Amino acid sequence: MIRSLLAACALGALATAAAAGAQSYDERPAKLAPRDTHYEYVRKAVEIPMRDGVKLHTVIVIRKGTKDAGILLTRTPYDADDQTKADSGTFAGILSHGDGPWDLIAADGYIRVIQDVRGMHGSQGITLMNPTPAGSPNNPTKTDDSTDTYDTIAWLVKNVPESNGRVGISGISYDGFLPLMALINPHPALKVSVPMNPMVDGWRGDDWFHNGAFRQIGLPYMLGQQGTRDASTPWITDTADDYDYWLRNVSAGAVAKAQGVDQASGFYRKVAAHPAYDGYWSSAAMDKILAAQPLKVPTMLVAGLWDQEDIYGAPAVYRALEPKDTKNDMVFLTLGPWYHGQEVGDGSALGAIKWDQDTAKWWRWHVLRPFLAHYLKSDQPAMDVAPVTAFQSGANEWQRLQAWTQPTPTPLYLKPGGALGFAAAGGAAQTADYVSDPAHPVSYRVRPTRPIYAEGSTWKNWLVDDQRAVSGRPDVVTFTSDVLTGPVTIAGTPEVHLTASTSGTDSDWVVKLVDVYPEVMPKQAEMGGYQLAVAMDIFRGRYREDLAVAKPLVANAPLKYQFALPETNHVFLPGHRIMVQVQSSWFPLYDRNPQTFVPNIFFAQPKDYVTATQKITVAGPDASYIALPVVK
Repeated sequence: MIRSLLAACALGALATAAAAGAQSYDERPAKLAPRDTHYEYVRKAVEIPMRDGVKLHTVIVIRKGTKDAGILLTRTPYDADDQTKADSGTFAGILSHGDGPWDLIAADGYIRVIQDVRGMHGSQGITLMNPTPAGSPNNPTKTDDSTDTYDTIAWLVKNVPESNGRVGISGISYDGFLPLMALINPHPALKVSVPMNPMVDGWRGDDWFHNGAFRQIGLPYMLGQQGTRDASTPWITDTADDYDYWLRNVSAGAVAKAQGVDQASGFYRKVAAHPAYDGYWSSAAMDKILAAQPLKVPTMLVAGLWDQEDIYGAPAVYRALEPKDTKNDMVFLTLGPWYHGQEVGDGSALGAIKWDQDTAKWWRWHVLRPFLAHYLKSDQPAMDVAPVTAFQSGANEWQRLQAWTQPTPTPLYLKPGGALGFAAAGGAAQTADYVSDPAHPVSYRVRPTRPIYAEGSTWKNWLVDDQRAVSGRPDVVTFTSDVLTGPVTIAGTPEVHLTASTSGTDSDWVVKLVDVYPEVMPKQAEMGGYQLAVAMDIFRGRYREDLAVAKPLVANAPLKYQFALPETNHVFLPGHRIMVQVQSSWFPLYDRNPQTFVPNIFFAQPKDYVTATQKITVAGPDASYIALPVVK
């Protein structure tokens, strides 16, 4: 026994010596010493406790030598560590990974704070997608993003001695929804909120639906965000063209099952259970929630006129808050010629459309910078920022406005023979007909349609794609004005007034307002005849009578549909023409309408999809038209 122990000890000693010898040859250090002593900034990660004990992972970046500086906070589900990775020794370099206006943050030396929301990445707690206020039907817990923002700000002003105690919050998309939540019972140190391209109403016109039609290309996002805490669940398909993949899998519900979204995402299950605009959606709409709150914090809402993801939200919140702004000094609005989040990048062009200037840089330095400085700097320098800053496309000029108001609408009539004009056709009723076949839906862009998150994807630009790609299809009806002899300026919300029948018992209606360029464009030959969509959207027919209740359509009966297109601020120039296109599918961006009424389209079966003859009324007392917000 003693001999065995001695042998074991000897073997152990030999192993230790061998390990020590191997370590002496290891070319890696046992521990890497900090390398940031020469960096311009100090980066520190802290775990900030909330009122219920949950700790939220927060990264604070401060330029060395900073004193008496304002704090600019962004809360995010998109990984605070990744957005502040220290791969640069400069203050501007480390800031450039986030979705904030890094150039002006660096120029003015704000303290940058980025925090993971509950349940995501480094933060503790459960995860809820866009949770509503605590205690509401959609959020039975005792906390929400407003309480978490309050607790975070309270901690920051107490524990960051370099600050002046003035805090602003900004962010884009989901990160833009969070500055809206911060307006509910705001902390006294919150001096300004800048929601950019915010998620506001997921059913009416932001990420998840547009007027009842499901944006099924959002399923990869749901899987990625809720499959794991680090948002790493991949979306895998075996087709090069998304059009083929979604068509082969029939319905959004079938795709969700095939990809595991139905078990990975509790949010998806809620979405699929609430396809109509019932209380689940209306109680979560941030414009409605904020309309019931007092206006306490100066807020600048930022919208992109070609925002491919959240085009509805910012103008909707502006309409909700502006009536409360009795002195016209609390609610500000920017309308820029941008895709989703482009305002923090290069705004010289959008796809093929060039603006003659870097619109995003101009806005950041001439509007956002003085706005933030006025509220976040200790000396509160005066600012000369208009209540509304709007880019007018066509003329390609910025406007300073006192308010964003809707001019008296002017009807633009769809006419027989594909004509379009401001005078009604009159006479007896006539129709423009086409056949909609779910087996061959109209693609929302030129095929192959790439997955939106794929490498090389041009998803950001699709709203300005040349509409000639579909205007020749027999299932797309087109109406075109004469060549304009003078400019036609619109500013506001075009509203569709469509009279149409279908041989089916359900139908989608897609309406596009298009600027048709002259056939010859001097010095821009590639733009000759270009069809630029100024505003377009979809409406699911089953909600014609009541957005909250789906009802079958009466087959072959002309019915009236009324819905708004996204916000516009555009000049149709002389020599151009105005066009309206109507179709009944927009695939695979939106799930196909089977054109047979079923209780829930998420779970439609192959047999439910039928062809339908669509008839648009283009003459007579019920002729279809678009009420254009023409500035006279």
